[in-house]
Amino acid sequence: MNQGGTSFSPRRDAVILIVDDAPDNLSVLRKLMVEQGYQTYVANSGERALEIARRVHPHLILLDVIMPGMDGFETCRQLKSHPATEDIPVLFMSARNEQEDVVTGFELGAVDYIGKPLRMAEVCARVRTQLQIRFATETQQEQAERLRTIVNNMAEGLLIIEADGRIQFTNPACDQHLGYMAHELAGKSISDLLNPLVADEYLEYFARYAANPETAHSHGTREVIIRHRTGKSVCMDLTLTPMFLRQPLFIGLLHDITHHKLSEDALQRAAMIDPLTKIANRRHFDSFLEKEWQRAMRTGAPLSLVVLDVDHFKLYNDTLGHAQGDVCLQQVAQAIGGHALRVTDLAARYGGEEFVLLFAETDADAAFQMAESIRTHVESLRIPHPRSATSPYITVSIGVATLCPTPSDNIESLFVAADRAMYVAKEEGRNQVRATRPPTTAIEAARAIRGQV
Repeated sequence: MNQGGTSFSPRRDAVILIVDDAPDNLSVLRKLMVEQGYQTYVANSGERALEIARRVHPHLILLDVIMPGMDGFETCRQLKSHPATEDIPVLFMSARNEQEDVVTGFELGAVDYIGKPLRMAEVCARVRTQLQIRFATETQQEQAERLRTIVNNMAEGLLIIEADGRIQFTNPACDQHLGYMAHELAGKSISDLLNPLVADEYLEYFARYAANPETAHSHGTREVIIRHRTGKSVCMDLTLTPMFLRQPLFIGLLHDITHHKLSEDALQRAAMIDPLTKIANRRHFDSFLEKEWQRAMRTGAPLSLVVLDVDHFKLYNDTLGHAQGDVCLQQVAQAIGGHALRVTDLAARYGGEEFVLLFAETDADAAFQMAESIRTHVESLRIPHPRSATSPYITVSIGVATLCPTPSDNIESLFVAADRAMYVAKEEGRNQVRATRPPTTAIEAARAIRGQV
């Protein structure tokens, strides 16, 4: 028998509890529900119904109203007052079909009310409908719970932002990244977190989308600096995606890239540092010199280059070994680096035992004095040099060149001039500073390169 039709296939785990004090009614209803494919339990009293409901958690209860002792209304009241059974749908069955009884049933939390005598096809249809609603509700609740679990456990911070910039929701990862307690960010504005210019840009984007939702597009991912609750800055990737429910909203995803930025900065620093001496390498120096050269051309300020070479260093290595030679270069580098104190100064190892220093906005006299200070500093280290013909200790020969760059000048001429001065210092006995002017013409520069000047 299938009095309810075949349009709905019940879930195999659908459980029905039938409560009626009349054995004949129980028997007929039980047979009907079993034929529909439901797992079926029966109870002939309210007390028994409460016991079974709390044990098996049925998906639906068919409950008679008129029963001796605890009637259906009281049974429903107790079902709805217990946490284990409060969500179970109750479908009343009763010969009392007066409006007052029906209203009472619904006020107690029943989902439906069927009058007796029962029409079995109608009972099947109503049971089927209530199960569909129940299972759909459970599915929605499961999906919502699954989504809630995902949002609460995702590593990325998530924000829901309203069109006026007000933060509506944040997940635990967002709170943790930014140092806030749960729900503490709700109600704050993105202006409280972002640089004013960046915040204004986002607010303008929100306003455009709110005015024309059909033109919405993802704002994409950008690197932003966000204020932590403690006031420190946190580097994050922020991805914004618009959505429209009852109002325009924006989903923001935050990915903490602080560690990545630190690693990236460390790699960049490593690419600019000489691994032995820990001061700038040639690549960094060349880039720095180009930048300062261009700035000096704009401002007309003098630019001074110092080139120095460790005297008799090959003999030092041959006598004491390369390991000791490396230690010597490290000590010399630290002495030299201590004289590049301004952000416009830079000391670098240019190759082997050759070092260079750049002093921006420094005239020839000041550069010469600085070079002399470096020379005496290195000599004062008193690093023994057993085979030096110049001094019992490590010394350096230094060349200095100063120029106010113009568009007709080139960096190479500055290097040639400083290099020439250094070789003059070597030729005249080493452990001294010499200065020269850069060539002023292309012919002079060419001759200087060939050693003709």
